[in-house]
Amino acid sequence: MSHTQSIPANAFTIRSPFGRRAIVLSIAAAVGGFLFGFDSSVINGAVASIETEYTKVPGLTGFVVAIALIGCALGAVLAGTLSDRFGRLKVMMVGAVLFLASSIGSALTFSVLDLTIWRVVGGLGIGIASVVAPAYIAEVAPRQIRGSLASLQQLAITLGIFAALLSNALLVASAGGTADNQLWWGLEAWRWMFLIGVVPAAVYGLLAFTMPESPRFLLARGRTDEARAIFARLVPPADLDKTLKELTTALETDRKNKGASIAGKALGLQPIVWIGIVLSVFQQFVGINVIFYYSTSLWRAVGFDESNSLLIGVITSVTNVLVTLIAIWLVDRVGRKPLLLVGSALMTLSLGTMALAFSFATGSGQDVSLPGAWGPVALVAANLFVVGFGASWGPLVWVLLGEIFPSRIRGKALGVAAGAQWLANFLVSWTFPQLADWSLSITYGAYAFFALLSFGFVLWKIPETKGMELEQTETLFVRKPKTKAKARA
Repeated sequence: MSHTQSIPANAFTIRSPFGRRAIVLSIAAAVGGFLFGFDSSVINGAVASIETEYTKVPGLTGFVVAIALIGCALGAVLAGTLSDRFGRLKVMMVGAVLFLASSIGSALTFSVLDLTIWRVVGGLGIGIASVVAPAYIAEVAPRQIRGSLASLQQLAITLGIFAALLSNALLVASAGGTADNQLWWGLEAWRWMFLIGVVPAAVYGLLAFTMPESPRFLLARGRTDEARAIFARLVPPADLDKTLKELTTALETDRKNKGASIAGKALGLQPIVWIGIVLSVFQQFVGINVIFYYSTSLWRAVGFDESNSLLIGVITSVTNVLVTLIAIWLVDRVGRKPLLLVGSALMTLSLGTMALAFSFATGSGQDVSLPGAWGPVALVAANLFVVGFGASWGPLVWVLLGEIFPSRIRGKALGVAAGAQWLANFLVSWTFPQLADWSLSITYGAYAFFALLSFGFVLWKIPETKGMELEQTETLFVRKPKTKAKARA
């Protein structure tokens, strides 16, 4: 206990060497989140062109947009096992190579089939990054600032979304106002939208060469001296021996439970795994990615031209970045649970307002329009929805997924939870064009209903984990055994 008390009060501020080093490593790992955000929104500006040239119908368009998420789910499931076996950094490099190949292949696509294949390849890379990045950050971040650093994953996602939407808007402006016009090398603007993804993919891969391996992974491999050297740069000397001892003890426990499974009596899985899955599913079932995958088409449908629709998307993405920064500042001060509850409430209200606005819409499909003030009301409500999500469920689900699982199953459980997130994202992204063609009001009403359910789930099932060691947080989710008296009753 005396070791902990001797730690300087400012040891983990941005001005301290420990804080700076942890922040730098976390930012580097979070570039994987940037790739996810970029991939999520780069398709936004290309949807109309892809439908015109290749897919022709909304159902197939939705499938091509969403199929990347199947690759993401598979990559997420594989990443946990691969990173536990080969290390975090090697798996990061694999993810970077896959995304780079997908960016080039998608830009040079010549049919629905090969575009679908390249979308899956890119999804594999994104799925890998989605698991490895939060796991790496959780393993190098001191507990005092772990929540803030884990939130960098979501900040990177929002920055990736912003970069994709901004580059899309600039490319369309350069091409004379439409993504179908040719730019350099005879490639249309929408193809350049994909090709720009080569840049963040290359940066991610190069960063992986310069980062140290996760000290937890090194300890698990018996490379104690290397782990100690890395931790010596991340925690004060007074906390170094304590940190190594706790991790060594945790790893010894893991070895005793070698082959530990996520299987359990709760519908085939351990209850804690289901909590992670439900958190992941709710994060997607509120419909957040509809805003970033299809917003250009949506706002064109209610009266904005292509350039203005892309500009609105850029403004929305800037809002998303700003509120994510607020969440990072609040997560280790206010806590996880209060922010999630407030976010659920705001999402329910804003999505309900969008459902109401679109109940007054006239026309259908691409010819839908909102009369009078309902267009601006829907636009404001959409941005309030982004505020509610970006300040809560966006970053905090990643924080909790890095905290709640027991260390012996963390890699596997993270993979399953992230895989569930991608599958939920796939369902929402695939079905939206068809649901929107049927009824935007009912569609947004359904998303509002899931936002309301998310409020109840957090209130009922999620305890506060602020400021706790990873080994402590997992104990909060263990169901206490019934007393003998209750058992006899």
